[in-house]
Amino acid sequence: MANQIVWCDIPVLDLDRAIKFYSAVLGVEVKKQEFPGMTIGILPHNDGEVGGCLFTGSEDKPSDKGLLVYLNANGRLDDAIAAVMPNGGSVLKPKHPIGPYGSRAIILDSEGNRLALHSD
Repeated sequence: MANQIVWCDIPVLDLDRAIKFYSAVLGVEVKKQEFPGMTIGILPHNDGEVGGCLFTGSEDKPSDKGLLVYLNANGRLDDAIAAVMPNGGSVLKPKHPIGPYGSRAIILDSEGNRLALHSD
């Protein structure tokens, strides 16, 4: 098994706003995709890689408590952090080293989810 985590669903309140935020922070386009009965934003990934999506739902709400998802900002962590506030998010913990595992910043996205931006 290559990855213990295979997918993540990130709840959002406003899908278009969240797609704009994640596209800016990740530096790549998050694509809106329609399915019968739902529309989601697919986080960029290739076949065989861990992926995820942004979604709205009546039972799921953004949270700044609970799980911490790490998003790949390898080689562009400073640019990713710089895109957070202009796109409606906030930086909770600025860039800091995490031992031999690189660096991270803890942010709130435009919807209120707590996330980590990570780089080796």
